[in-house]
Amino acid sequence: MCYDIKASLEAQLKRARRDGDLNAIQEIEKKLVPLTDLPIFHASGFSHPKLLIYTDASPKIPIVAQWGLVPHWVKDSVQLKKFWNNTLNARGETIFEKPAFRQSARGNRCLIYVDGFYEHHHYKGKTYPYYIHQKDAMPMILAGLWSEWVDRATGELWTTFSIVTTEGNPLLAKIHNNPKLKGPRMPLILPEDLADKWLMDIEEELDIQLIRELIHSFPEEELEAHTVHRLRGKDYMGNVAQISEKVDYPELVE
Repeated sequence: MCYDIKASLEAQLKRARRDGDLNAIQEIEKKLVPLTDLPIFHASGFSHPKLLIYTDASPKIPIVAQWGLVPHWVKDSVQLKKFWNNTLNARGETIFEKPAFRQSARGNRCLIYVDGFYEHHHYKGKTYPYYIHQKDAMPMILAGLWSEWVDRATGELWTTFSIVTTEGNPLLAKIHNNPKLKGPRMPLILPEDLADKWLMDIEEELDIQLIRELIHSFPEEELEAHTVHRLRGKDYMGNVAQISEKVDYPELVE
């Protein structure tokens, strides 16, 4: 799964910077970034942080969205709160079938740029957090789904997103070993040369197959992982830069 991330401003702006439009970058930093929770050294999806996402409707200029997709058919804030934590992730294998995600899978896909993500390893009844990132230190491009929802009681427009997941590669199989979950999972990380395909328009059923072909594990050899400070409980340091530093746990050394 993917419930904890690290997202710096530089990582989030990588796609916008690639076109070299300095005026656009300044506008993003001035008008959009203050509306987010950046920089995020560590954030749990269960706190529903606000990030920048690049959508199929706006692939060059990001928009602000909150983590935890709210489908258009949600009736009110009461219904929202009942299942909001269940839409942080969307299983890639079923996004075109699940009621919460199928409309977004067909017409509202997005990219989320992050520095890396965190996963918990289970060992002898305890959990140990790992930080996973690309070896080349470049931002990860995560595949996502997004949605707009209007709270009828207030008229407020909510823009939200979910991170798509896929089967975990061998590295994640070692780390993500929660006995309560079925099989190792990991976020759907897209190579830079394929990221734009995730945003393509779906005009016929064949296009759905092209999207499905992008849903597979990122190569293990392109990732690195190390144990970090506690992300839960009384020893949690909060959203601080040191949170992703390497921490050795002697009991894990064999």
